[in-house]
Amino acid sequence: MKIGTVSVKISALQVAVFIIFTILLLIAYLIGGDSSILIWGIPTLIMLLVIPAALNYMSQREYASLVPVYEKEAKTVRIRKINLNMLGNPVRIQGVVERVYFRFLNRPQYLIADRTGEISVKMFTSPQEDVNEGDVVEVLGTVVKRYILAGDAVVNCVSIRRITRSQQS
Repeated sequence: MKIGTVSVKISALQVAVFIIFTILLLIAYLIGGDSSILIWGIPTLIMLLVIPAALNYMSQREYASLVPVYEKEAKTVRIRKINLNMLGNPVRIQGVVERVYFRFLNRPQYLIADRTGEISVKMFTSPQEDVNEGDVVEVLGTVVKRYILAGDAVVNCVSIRRITRSQQS
């Protein structure tokens, strides 16, 4: 679904929860026969879809507003150069997607590699375009720790987009 320029996506997990609760609501109505259960149940089911869609829309819109800032401020770096001394710095990396995790949650995590190494890139919303294994991408983001208090450096992604061979530097 598209609202303005923002592509809103609901995860497969949220759709599964909606279907399960729809089935439970229908079973409860058929067993009990009380129509008042539908008065509360149907709006609740609708909210199971509306709330995640609204949250996704807001995060997509916020990330889209950050892209111009990151395009201006991010420095292009090789993956090997990213370390804990760069925490909080905006970076631009280019590489090949080796693996994609957690796409079904709309919180994808990518393993991006260039000739110097590989790094985990975490995105806390669904990307504007689908990125698959083997795609050559450009990532804009901030260097953060993998875990709150410990861990190696990873990139908190603001934007990931496919690039062609001619766009690579």
